[in-house]
Amino acid sequence: MKEGYTEPNHRKKILMITDDIRSHSGVANIGREIVLQTAHKYNWVTIGGSLKHPEKGKRVDLSADTNKQAGIEDASVIVFPSDGYGDPDLLRAIIKMEKIDAIFLITDPRYFTWLFNMENELRKTIPIVYLNIWDCPPVPQYNREYYESCDLLMGISKQTKNINELALRGGDIESFDLDKGGKLTTSKYRSFPILLKYIPHGFSPKYFHPIDESKDSKYTNFKQKLHGGVEKDFTLLFNSRNIRRKQIPDTILAWKIFMDRLPESEKDKCTLILHTQISDDNGTDLDAVINYLCPDGKYNIKISSQPLSIEDMNILYNVADGVILLTSNEGWGLSLTEALLTGTPIIANVTGGMQDQMRFEDENGNWIDFDENIPSNHTGHYKKHGKWAFPVFPNNRSLMGSPPTPYIWDDRCTAKDAAEQIYKLYKTPNKKRKELGDLGRKWAISDEAGFTGEQMGERVMGSIDFLFKNWKPRSQFEFLKDTDYKPRVLNHKLDY
Repeated sequence: MKEGYTEPNHRKKILMITDDIRSHSGVANIGREIVLQTAHKYNWVTIGGSLKHPEKGKRVDLSADTNKQAGIEDASVIVFPSDGYGDPDLLRAIIKMEKIDAIFLITDPRYFTWLFNMENELRKTIPIVYLNIWDCPPVPQYNREYYESCDLLMGISKQTKNINELALRGGDIESFDLDKGGKLTTSKYRSFPILLKYIPHGFSPKYFHPIDESKDSKYTNFKQKLHGGVEKDFTLLFNSRNIRRKQIPDTILAWKIFMDRLPESEKDKCTLILHTQISDDNGTDLDAVINYLCPDGKYNIKISSQPLSIEDMNILYNVADGVILLTSNEGWGLSLTEALLTGTPIIANVTGGMQDQMRFEDENGNWIDFDENIPSNHTGHYKKHGKWAFPVFPNNRSLMGSPPTPYIWDDRCTAKDAAEQIYKLYKTPNKKRKELGDLGRKWAISDEAGFTGEQMGERVMGSIDFLFKNWKPRSQFEFLKDTDYKPRVLNHKLDY
């Protein structure tokens, strides 16, 4: 019996709103992992979002499948498929029908503006939990009301948690850091302060783990098929969506610069695998980019566009000698986590949650935290990092924006700098690469990092249990003056 097991009729019932947990988007994978790791403690109901969901209007019971995957016998997991993430009428109906005890949100806050507009109604009876993310400073004061609409903010990166705290501070809203503990006090504007917790993403090592290639015929067959029976000395993997911020053309250009540096005798032994869509309106036409920059197939770039099972993805990570992700805005970077769990070194742009996975150290040798003086390490303030990481520091930070998100840093690294790190990893002997990857894996599954599904589940349960123990419903009415709130002004350094 799992630790923390609760009898089904004594469990809190939590409504999770995110992508359909049966799908394979990043947030769906994390939502599914949280459900699997906590189904012995809570009963789950989910609004499963999708574009034009073919099962919209149904009530799907995933309890039996959850039992099988989680190794338990009495899970209760229900999915209400929906176009998008629902609406007020659907939410009210599910809360009443399923007797919901809390709401759990995952993904960008702009998808939940309709729900945050209901927070005064909802929080009179149930708390709102938000596993949230923000890619980059400056602190988004335009998100402040979203954060204020929650009772527990679980930041998936150290940068996100700091952003939550600074944004709330800008509104004079009291917060309580669960990681630091201390005295729980009452907020000036709320009967209960907003809880903050750092909960990084994680996957179970039973899905992503190192493979002994000498004992695994599936690995051998997969590798031979991938490389057409040709033995390779160096394989670099990109695994993410074909969208603009992922900077795939820069990755291709970096590969070209790296390959042009090699003697002809070594080039045929190197391959870049792009596991992504060939063409996407949110990204670009990769065939066109490759044919223009790297014609005639001389640069050994292969696009793997077909979806793979988790087992095959684990093999693909094991085949790779390194995983690269040069995203200019990246909240976390799940492919880096999967790489670390398989013992594969990473090459990454220093931005967002990717910084966490490279384990930069401060002047005292501690894994860095962020504050108003250093809200991100994209400036290169700290240089020492985990040996498994080959960081690429941005050489340009452009302040971008749109009407919903008026300002955010766009962290761009150059293809030339990325090529240098590819070359550095390439010149690292294979045995040493494996040692570096093993160091990364040992740290990723350690108590400090906790990038596993099991540790993520424990952190989620501890935070939610604390919330349920201490939470107080919102009062029926609140009288606030329009002068009670501070204006939205910058409350951290821009030049650091």
